[in-house]
Amino acid sequence: MQYTLRNVPKELDRALRQRARRESRSLNEVALEAIAQGLGIADTPVVRRKLGDLAGTWQDDPEFDAALADQHRIDPDLWK
Repeated sequence: MQYTLRNVPKELDRALRQRARRESRSLNEVALEAIAQGLGIADTPVVRRKLGDLAGTWQDDPEFDAALADQHRIDPDLWK
């Protein structure tokens, strides 16, 4: 079966072409694989990492909080 796709967004085109180059594969192969994965019918399912082991591990860090507060401060002189 053959398809023609039109109006492919630039970001999608760029990502597909980069992946094809990186993996030394054809653009067609990479595009078909991406479509199959997106539809959940790929031969190799995408392995997703569960993050449950990270839940509840946050530790307060006053230095980090101070650095973040500095980034949220607005300098009125810069907004004139």
